[in-house]
Amino acid sequence: MRLFKKPEERRKSLWKKVVDLAFTDVRVLADGMDHESLEELEERLLAADFGVPATLRLVDHVEEQARRGKIRGPGQLKVALREEVARILAGAGDGELAENPGDGPTVYLVVGVNGVGKTTSIAKLAHFLVQRGKSVLVAAADTYRAGAVHQLEEWAHRAGAGFIRGQERGDPAAVAFDAVEAAMARKVDVVIVDTAGRLHTNQGLMEELRKVDRVIRRKLEGAPHETLIVLDATVGQNALTQVRAFGEAVGLTGIVLAKMDSSARGGIVVALQEEHHLPVKMVGVGEKMDDLEGFDPKAFLDGVFEGEA
Repeated sequence: MRLFKKPEERRKSLWKKVVDLAFTDVRVLADGMDHESLEELEERLLAADFGVPATLRLVDHVEEQARRGKIRGPGQLKVALREEVARILAGAGDGELAENPGDGPTVYLVVGVNGVGKTTSIAKLAHFLVQRGKSVLVAAADTYRAGAVHQLEEWAHRAGAGFIRGQERGDPAAVAFDAVEAAMARKVDVVIVDTAGRLHTNQGLMEELRKVDRVIRRKLEGAPHETLIVLDATVGQNALTQVRAFGEAVGLTGIVLAKMDSSARGGIVVALQEEHHLPVKMVGVGEKMDDLEGFDPKAFLDGVFEGEA
């Protein structure tokens, strides 16, 4: 028994844990799948948070393959599902974060609602980058909650990153501007701009977020190079609503899925890609500083679709 799994083994086991479809329990007839079996498959996919559009697409694919005589047992069912999920995730990328191709720092703008794990995700992202030789500056553009700013500062220092804050109840856009300006002067590689956690239904705060985005764009051409929304993986389909609302306010480029090691149902990865065509870039897999990994579509597919008869 190994005390430490290789990273790819850990990723596989994570996805196996959070997407348990139990293919061997889905009844498959000798000549394909009947209506009752398709309904059961649909229920299992929905229960695993694949969402309605992706579930309907997958069930339609399975039904078509069964009609053509290509599904005669659980193994062939698994193959049919895997190939269609692979098509959905084809545009999901490989967990790589964009970098500034020109002069100046790379800027990541991080958004999300309250309580999703945004502060710890930013700290983990800073640590992730520092471990890869990047200099990082974290900017606290949440000027409303002094406690949250102090917490982010502690996390940033633990991650080995620099930190910049503004005046309490000051202009969040000014903090973002100052951070990018400071990074340019100090030749810092990456700026991570935190924003206040906000309900996606609060139009005033969403307009403030738009202003932060505009100021960053004016200060540095091409920035922000990533606008990442942090989602709590345990909230299921509510995550889709959050993506829609924030996507209308600012141009989202990717997702950080926090708390995937908790009681999450990992089909949400497929739902997000199918409904919003927005890639999951990073996945939080624990509470430690290094428990943030780039999303690996192959590890997802292997974890979900391997290891069953």
